[in-house]
Amino acid sequence: MKQALEKLRQSAEEKIRAARTAEEFHAIRTKYLGRKGHLTELLRQLKDVRPEERPAIGKLSNDIKTYIAEKIETAVASFEEKRKKTALDRAKIDVTLPGRKIPYGNLHPITRVMEEICDVFARLGFSAVEGPEVELDYYNFEALNIPKDHPARDMQDTFYISDDVVLRTHTSPVQIRVMEKQRPPVRIICPGKVYRPDSDISHTPMFHQVEGLLVDRNVTFGDLKGVLTFFVEKIFGDDIPIRFRPSYFPFTEPSAEVDIQCVMCKGEGCRVCSQTGWLEILGAGMVDPALYRFVDYDPSEVSGFAFGLGVERVAMLKYGISDIRLFFENDLRFLNQF
Repeated sequence: MKQALEKLRQSAEEKIRAARTAEEFHAIRTKYLGRKGHLTELLRQLKDVRPEERPAIGKLSNDIKTYIAEKIETAVASFEEKRKKTALDRAKIDVTLPGRKIPYGNLHPITRVMEEICDVFARLGFSAVEGPEVELDYYNFEALNIPKDHPARDMQDTFYISDDVVLRTHTSPVQIRVMEKQRPPVRIICPGKVYRPDSDISHTPMFHQVEGLLVDRNVTFGDLKGVLTFFVEKIFGDDIPIRFRPSYFPFTEPSAEVDIQCVMCKGEGCRVCSQTGWLEILGAGMVDPALYRFVDYDPSEVSGFAFGLGVERVAMLKYGISDIRLFFENDLRFLNQF
């Protein structure tokens, strides 16, 4: 019996020395010390040992059980220590390596151009004002001289929430809201999102506008031309050719569209400018006196002008971008250029 116990200890030691994983150590513990392990099976033969030898055999078996258990614990601890050391060695930081630069975010090109536009008008004394994007039909159309049966409503396809509530199609309603609360002089710009059901390479259902309004005594069309010429030159450069072309808007009279020389072909004529050599960038005009009755202004005492431009269009021309959808696809290859 003693020989069998010693042989079991030697066998366990060999297995422990050969083990390389935590699973193998667990298997050795179960194989030798488990309820159905080798030591348990051997001790079942204790009944065949002479009574006077049983105490010594029992003590020897307990010593061997303790010895094997301690050997396994020591081997497992050593294995874990080696494993941690290996992992730490692999994760060591080489302080001589150059540092990794953290990529910084940048302003979106639309935000960048919007801020640039607002900054130009701020230099001319205009204050930026915001208003609701979900707007009443009254402010979006009627107070701008566009009653419900007016054909000009077709110029701006509209998202209707109800018969009297819309997603604003321009930021002009902000101008009406300001004039209701403020007596002249008024000098504001209205930047923000607007909505129209249109989508292609040059239109999107949500886009950004900056509209402006100046109302005071003795304001003339010459003042309008001066303000817009200053704006265009600051955005596109002092040498950009500009022209004012007669147009129609229901809330201004007279009205004009402002064109600049095509930035793609430099006026030679190309696909972008439809071979004309010119590109429209904004609409403007003198405020129609009919609007003043909605805000209780006296058209015999004050006059004013208004203008509006699409931020995406300005950004496309400024940066030479041919597809408006690039602004909203979040492609880092595109955005990183800014």
